[in-house]
Amino acid sequence: MADIIGHFRKIDWLMVIAALLLSLIGLVSIYSSSFFKQDFLNFKKQILFLIISVILMVVFSFFDWKLFRENPYLILAFYFLNIFALLFLFFFAPTIKGTRGWFRIGLITIDPIEPFKIILLILLAKYFSMRHIEMYNISHIFISGIYVFIPCFLIFLQPDLGSALILIFLWIGILLISGIEIRHFLLLILIFFLVFSFSWNSILKEYQKERIISFIFSDIEPLGSNWSALQAEIAIGSGGFLGKGFRKGSQVQLGFLSVPQTDFIFSVIAEEFGFLGTIFLLFLFSILFFQIVNIAFYSKTNFPRLFAIGFATLFAIQIFVHIGMNLGILPIVGISLPFVSYGGGGLISSYIALGILQSLRIKKD
Repeated sequence: MADIIGHFRKIDWLMVIAALLLSLIGLVSIYSSSFFKQDFLNFKKQILFLIISVILMVVFSFFDWKLFRENPYLILAFYFLNIFALLFLFFFAPTIKGTRGWFRIGLITIDPIEPFKIILLILLAKYFSMRHIEMYNISHIFISGIYVFIPCFLIFLQPDLGSALILIFLWIGILLISGIEIRHFLLLILIFFLVFSFSWNSILKEYQKERIISFIFSDIEPLGSNWSALQAEIAIGSGGFLGKGFRKGSQVQLGFLSVPQTDFIFSVIAEEFGFLGTIFLLFLFSILFFQIVNIAFYSKTNFPRLFAIGFATLFAIQIFVHIGMNLGILPIVGISLPFVSYGGGGLISSYIALGILQSLRIKKD
């Protein structure tokens, strides 16, 4: 009992409280956006997901992270299990909004991409923690790139361009942290542009091209491919300083805002709680981000340092892309807001990552 009490005393409660407040803001926004269709199923499911997430966070905080460091084959086993899960999507997953990205079991949909982000992060942290003094060797960049390319290709074929790009940015972020040479980084940029050029002509779907074109030329098709972005901007702008109030946002309550519980939940918050509400949201994100970076700063070995910085990178990229989509400064690629948007896979995976971070903090070398 004394060990358990001591364990809880060592937990970073500021990190936990910030995450819980973000999730509560998400629940309030999901509840408000449920009134248009009078469908509160997602709100009820999100409460269940949050309870499960918190329990798993506590469980993983007791987990000894050194098991990952000492058992690389365990990480590879999880990696390939998730690769098979991504493959099975093409055979067993229903098509939802033109994408085969979720397994459906009754009323619950399971997204294997969200837990894969954490598994890939663990794998990359393990890989580069063993080879940080050999980053001059370009072979390590290409080998790690293969680990990233396989799931990215499968995710892209669903098609889910946004999630594939998030994994690529995660990889690049860890490469930069690990000490990649400038010439190798420039080579990666060149390869990226060559792949993008090839993809534009041969792989990208028409609707994906339309989203990118409508982002660059925002006056094109204001009632077509640019409709969602336009409504999100109207919602944010109409919120003003204090917001219109809970359940009083016209864009949300009249159904003008598409998928308000996932891709555009930031717009819901901005319209109903205004500039002050978004500042408070960003304040909570900042606390969480700096507490994660703090764990990396005080870590004594490379694996916990790379995992913590990698998760901070993943966290920051998703926030930046989501808010950028809502503000109209980035194309709409379907990225949810961590800890806030509706979705069990993302919420549970994020809290599991927090549990692992707590383990890294408590069980230092």
